[in-house]
Amino acid sequence: MARFLRFLPSPLALVLLAVPVAVPSGRAAASGAVPAAGAARIFYVDAREGDDDAPGTAPGKAWRSLERAGRARLRPGDALLFRRGGRWKGTLTLSGEGTAARPITAGSYGEGPRPVITGGEEACVVLGGARWRVSDLRATSCGWAGFRLEGRHNDLWDVLADHNVAGVWVTETGAHNLIRDSHIAENNRMSVDDDVPDNDSGAFGVLLNGDDNRVIGNVITGSYAPSHDYVYDGAAVEIYGGDRNLVARNVARDNETFTELGHEPGGTARGNVFATNVVTSSHDRGSFLITRGRGHGVGPVTGTLAAGNSVYLPGRHTIGVSCADGCSAKILRLRNNVVKVGGLVGFEDGSGADDAGGVYDGRRGRFTPGARSVRADPRFRGHDDLRLRPGSPAIGRGVPIGPSWYGGAALAYDAAGRRIPLKNPDSGAYQY
Repeated sequence: MARFLRFLPSPLALVLLAVPVAVPSGRAAASGAVPAAGAARIFYVDAREGDDDAPGTAPGKAWRSLERAGRARLRPGDALLFRRGGRWKGTLTLSGEGTAARPITAGSYGEGPRPVITGGEEACVVLGGARWRVSDLRATSCGWAGFRLEGRHNDLWDVLADHNVAGVWVTETGAHNLIRDSHIAENNRMSVDDDVPDNDSGAFGVLLNGDDNRVIGNVITGSYAPSHDYVYDGAAVEIYGGDRNLVARNVARDNETFTELGHEPGGTARGNVFATNVVTSSHDRGSFLITRGRGHGVGPVTGTLAAGNSVYLPGRHTIGVSCADGCSAKILRLRNNVVKVGGLVGFEDGSGADDAGGVYDGRRGRFTPGARSVRADPRFRGHDDLRLRPGSPAIGRGVPIGPSWYGGAALAYDAAGRRIPLKNPDSGAYQY
């Protein structure tokens, strides 16, 4: 069975993976996730020709159902592969535990479109185990979430989650998970949309309720849905009650909000980092970053960092950055961002956010740029191409910042994969 290796196209690969194992590719006989070297067993699932009474140990002896696949007692190094072109209705539950050296893998084999799982009552794929590497699956039109991550140290990569309330949901128990290089698209449904005020919820690309998770290198689009309470709502990455999550190097298009942060009374949403994301939208409504101080019911949200992001939201009812209800440097710190909007470029109250090295452009705003920041047109190349044109005020505008602003030294690369210099960096997600 032919196997091919695909490596991440940047020096991030060894850092993003839990262990230095080559990332398998796959569109050949065994495509998608395949087991690490020395794996004990491979099990196969075929929606059309499988049989749950078969041993599952070869393509011609494959299981048929999600229920049988979920009952498999998988060990470290094992793999569970779904036949391409297959479609399953229900919920796939992945509950075994791998190890750092030998994760359990789930993916695909054969030819054709990626395996589809749909119609799960709450979620289509529930990842409750630890040290899994899951790729190449599609979770679509599920009851609530496409992928629900309840476990720890799992790697979700090259998946497709679409037409759900939440594309990927990391629950309160989900920690140290990695969501990367995936397409999270058109998750544009509200789970609550009634006459009760201020309770609508939904249209999440990624919803983070857990701690220490990483959302890196994804394309997140269309998190945007009508809302009885808010007219429209949705977020590419929503953080509610999660601490120390990293959201970096993602491309976000046509979402209502890129990120909104909050927590339950008595909870926290501390120390979350947003770095080198590229955010655009064609909608008339939208925002980049919404956070709150102590005066808000879901605040205070403390210790948020945003560095090197590029944002273009030309609609008239758009907001760049909002830090309300008691904003301060303890709530929000901004470095080297480029934000151009057609509406309110920024809002802050209290003592204001800690800002430096940015370029901000909008029709209006209640926002005071900080050291080396300016109000000027950043001169993007186009509506969807946020690289800088010659003469941009963002060139050389940035201030020196340490690697913690990007999530670590190995992540200090711009959206095109170029290392960000410590001295005289350009502002925004692209170095000129």
